[in-house]
Amino acid sequence: MSFLNSIDISATGLTAERLRMDVISQNIANVDTTRTSSGGPYRRKLVVLKEINNQNSFSDMLNKAKGIQATGNGVEVVSIVDDNNTPLNRVYDPGNPDADNTGYVNYPNVNIVSEMVDMISATRAYEANVTAVNSAKSMIEKALEIGKA
Repeated sequence: MSFLNSIDISATGLTAERLRMDVISQNIANVDTTRTSSGGPYRRKLVVLKEINNQNSFSDMLNKAKGIQATGNGVEVVSIVDDNNTPLNRVYDPGNPDADNTGYVNYPNVNIVSEMVDMISATRAYEANVTAVNSAKSMIEKALEIGKA
C-alpha cells in the first residue's frame, strides 16, 4: 500500500465520521420533537457504513495472484436509516396537543446519553483518521528528504 493510498483511506474515514457526527447532532437537536412533517414523532437516525473494497486496482490483482489477502480501500456511507427497533418514549401528558386519547405523548426514541457516547466515539475515530493522515504526510516528507540526499 502506498502512502497516498493510506491518505485516501483515511479521507474516507474522515468523511464518514463527519457525517456520523452531523446525524448524531440532528438526533440530539430533535430529542423533544413530537411532530414531524410526516406526522409522527422524530425517529432516531443511524448511519450505515460499509467497507470499500475495490479489488480492480493493479496492486490488488497482483497481491491476489501472490495469494495475499486484499486490503480494504476505506469506508463509505451506504445510507442513513431510521431506528425502528428502539421503541418511542411514551410520557403521560394529557395537556399536550400531541397526546393520544389516553393522554400519552410519543416522544422520539433518542437517548441523550447514548447519543453523547456515539458522539465521543465518532470524534475519536475522526481524530484517529487525522492522526493517520498526518503520519502519512510526515513519512512522505521524510522519504522526499532522503531522496534529495
